[in-house]
Amino acid sequence: MSLRSLLEWRAAQSPGSEMLVDERGRRVTFREFRDRAERVAAGLAGRGIGQGTPVTWQLPTTVEALVLTAALARLGAVQNPVMPVYGARDLRFIVRQTGAQLLVVAPEWNGRDLLTSAREIVADSPGLDLLVADGDLPESRPAPPAPDPADDPVRWIFYTSGTTAEPKGARHTDTSVLASSRGMGERLACTPADRVGMVFPVAHIGGCGTWLGACLLYGCTLILDAVFDPDRTTELQRRERVTLAGSGTVFTQIYLATQRRRPRDRLFPDVRALTSGAAPKPPTLHTDVKRELGGAGVLSGYGMTEAPILTMSALDDPDEVLATTEGRAAEGVGLRVVDTDGRVLGPGEEGELRAKGPQVMRGYVDAALDADAFDTEGYLRTGDLGRLDEHGNVTITGRLKDVIIRKGENISARVVEEELLRHPGVADVAVIGLPDPELGEMACAVIVPSQGHPAPTLPQLTAFLRERELPTRQWPERLEVLGVLPRNPTGKALKAELRRRYSARPSQ
Repeated sequence: MSLRSLLEWRAAQSPGSEMLVDERGRRVTFREFRDRAERVAAGLAGRGIGQGTPVTWQLPTTVEALVLTAALARLGAVQNPVMPVYGARDLRFIVRQTGAQLLVVAPEWNGRDLLTSAREIVADSPGLDLLVADGDLPESRPAPPAPDPADDPVRWIFYTSGTTAEPKGARHTDTSVLASSRGMGERLACTPADRVGMVFPVAHIGGCGTWLGACLLYGCTLILDAVFDPDRTTELQRRERVTLAGSGTVFTQIYLATQRRRPRDRLFPDVRALTSGAAPKPPTLHTDVKRELGGAGVLSGYGMTEAPILTMSALDDPDEVLATTEGRAAEGVGLRVVDTDGRVLGPGEEGELRAKGPQVMRGYVDAALDADAFDTEGYLRTGDLGRLDEHGNVTITGRLKDVIIRKGENISARVVEEELLRHPGVADVAVIGLPDPELGEMACAVIVPSQGHPAPTLPQLTAFLRERELPTRQWPERLEVLGVLPRNPTGKALKAELRRRYSARPSQ
C-alpha cells in the first residue's frame, strides 16, 4: 500500500478522529488532513510538481510539514526532507545531488534564519524554485487522484551524516518506510486511543516516515511541537494526556528529571510506555522510568536512516530485556552478527550487525557507495558492533564507523577533523566521542598546536568552523591539547586510547 492510499483508507475509517494537535492548540482530524493535503497537492501541481519530481523541504515539526509530506505523496513526487539543523553547506550539496526542482523552507527555526541561505542556494542553482512556507501552503481545487504505480518506486531520500566527507542520501520507497511503521506499531501495540508525544524531528525518517505511517496505520494522534522546550513541550504532552512519550534517550531523561521535581503528581498519568532509540541509554533508565513515570518503562528500538526500526522491544518483554537490549527483529527482518572475516557468529558472540528486511533502503543516491554498504549476500553492513542473545534480542556494544552520535544525530569525526586541520593553529587533530549523560555523546577535539602558534581556544575553533559553514551540530563541545597524538605503526590515531584518557577525567 502506498502512503497516499493509506491516507485515503484512514480518512474513510476515522474521518472525525483527531489526528494532529500542536503547541498552538490547532486540532486536525484525519478527514481534514486528507482534504487539505489534496488542496496543497493541487497547488503544487500548478507549479509543475508531479510524478517523480524531486522536491527538497526543510521544515520544523509542524502541521504544515506533515500536510506537505502527504501532498507530495499524493503527487508521486520524490521528496527529500532535510532537518532544520542542517546548515547551508549540507543543504547546497543535497539539493544539487538530488537534482531538486523545488526547495520548500520555513523562514526561520528556533531563532535561526533559514531563508537567507535558501535564497543564496536557489540563486546559484539553475532550475531550482523556492517556496517559502510561512504559514499556509498554496492550495487549489483538488484533481482526481492518479492510480498507484504497479511497481514500488523510490519516493523518499533521507540524508544521514556518516563517515564520508558529505551527507549520504538513502533511497526509500513507501514500502520500506511503512515497514518501519508496522514494526514499531506492532511492538508498541498502538491503537486509536494512543496519543503520541511526537518530539522526533518531522523531517527525520522517524518523523514523516515511521511515526506518520504509524499514525495512519493505527489511527493514533500525534502531538506536535515545532521546537522542543523542556517546560512547554512537557506541559503540552501532560495536558494532552500522552500515552506514548519519549522518542529518544535525551527526551526521556528530561521527562524523568521533570517528574522528580514534582514527585507527588504523575507527570503523564495515562502513559503506557516511553520509547527510546538513536543514542545509548543508561542501564538504570528503564527501571527509573517504570518506577517514577509509570507504564511499561522504556521500549527501545534499533535502526538507522538506511534501515529504520530493525528491532523493537515489546510491552511484555521482561525488565532485563527492556533495560539492557534494543529488542528483537521486527517482522520480516533478518539479522546476523559476523566477525571480521564475514563468518556468522552465534548467540552471545560480538561482531558487526548486518541486516535484511523490507525497511532496508534501495541504495544510496550516490550508487558508488552501495558496494561498501551491502555484503555479497545482500545484507546491509550497519557498521554497528553488537550481539544477539538466544531469543534474538540485540545489544549494541560499539561502532566500526568513526561516528559520534550526539542527541541521536550522526557526526562524522572525519569531516570535523578535515575542517579543523584548515585552521593555521592546528597541526594535528583527532575528534572523538565521549560519554555525556544528556547528549549521549559529546564531540571532543584533541589537537596538536602548530609550531610557533599558541593553542587555539574552543571559541576560536568554533568561530572558524562557523566561517567554514560547518553546521552547529557538528562543532566540538570540548577541547584537549597534546604535544603529539598517539598513533599506531600505520599512522592511525589511537582513538580508543584517547577516549579512555579523557572519559576518565573531566574537561580542564
